[in-house]
Order: sequence, then C-alpha cells, then structure tokens
Amino acid sequence: MNKIWFYMLSIGIINSIFMGRLDELNKVIMTETSKGVEFVISLIGIMTLWMGIMNIAKESGLVDRIGKYLYGVMKIIFPSIPKNSKALSYILMNMSLNILGASNGATAFGLKAMEELQKINKQKNTATNDMIMFLVINMSSVQLVPFTVLKIRMDEGATNPNEIIITTLFATAISTIIGVISCKLLERRF
Repeated sequence: MNKIWFYMLSIGIINSIFMGRLDELNKVIMTETSKGVEFVISLIGIMTLWMGIMNIAKESGLVDRIGKYLYGVMKIIFPSIPKNSKALSYILMNMSLNILGASNGATAFGLKAMEELQKINKQKNTATNDMIMFLVINMSSVQLVPFTVLKIRMDEGATNPNEIIITTLFATAISTIIGVISCKLLERRF
C-alpha cells in the first residue's frame, strides 16, 4: 500500500512539474490537507459514540448474548472458528459498527478479530478461509446508515443527505451476498 501511495504522489508531483503547475500543487496541498484534518476531527464525535456503545455492549455481555443467538449463522459463514473464540465477538462488533455506518470505528475490532483468527491458524503464513471470508464481509459491509457519507453530503450542502440510505443498503446487501457466495464457492474449489 505504501508503494501505491508513493507512486501516486510521485506521478502527481512529476506531472505538475512538467505541466508547469507546481504552484497549483502547493496551493492544493496547503488547502486540502487542512480540510482532511477538519473532516477527520468532525468524525471523532460519531466514532467516539459508536465505539463507546460497542465497548459498553461488550463489557455488559450483550455482544456475547447476541453472538449466542447468531452462532448458527456465524458457524455457517465461519465454520472453523471454535465456539469459545474471542474472534467471534470481535467479528460481531466489527460487523455491527459497519452496519451502523461507523466503519472507521470498526477497524479496531477488525484488527482484533484478525489477531484472534491468526492465533487459531495452523499455517501462520497463509490466510485461512475464515480470514478471507471476514475480509470480504468487512469490505462489502452492509450499511443501514452510512454516517460518513451522510456527513460529507451534509458538509457539501446536499438538500436531502438522507436520500442515499435505501440505495446504500441495497447496494451493500447485494455486494455482501455476492461476496459470501463467491467465497463459499471458491472454498470448495481450492
């Protein structure tokens, strides 16, 4: 990933030098980077709220209770994860935050889930089917309320920033279903 960013930045800088637009590049760097920082800071409230709620749910045992109800579904999707593994709790918290549109907050739980999945991985240098499935679900992530996109639309002055909720739910549900089916089919082939 670092190489991709390096090449993109290098190409942009070299292109601006050859096109004689280095002054525009400097102006964009100065204005847009501050906008990026402002945007991240403005999301802190939403992320803090959902991370707090999920930590309370985890500490109160709510996540574990939900996990018990969803264990049958989780066992179909992630067949090799043992019932008592912490990975299932972290996966549930990650999915919950993604569903609520707080994907930035879900990252911490996603990393914890992958650490737990790696602990039960017999071949440490190869990703398991469960790890791959988790990544696919995490990347496609069904979203009921895409808070980040709503925030961007509100900041940009959209007259009805909420109008994307139904289409986002539909698109993310379809992408998740196709991702899960594809993984299950490829698991059987390889």
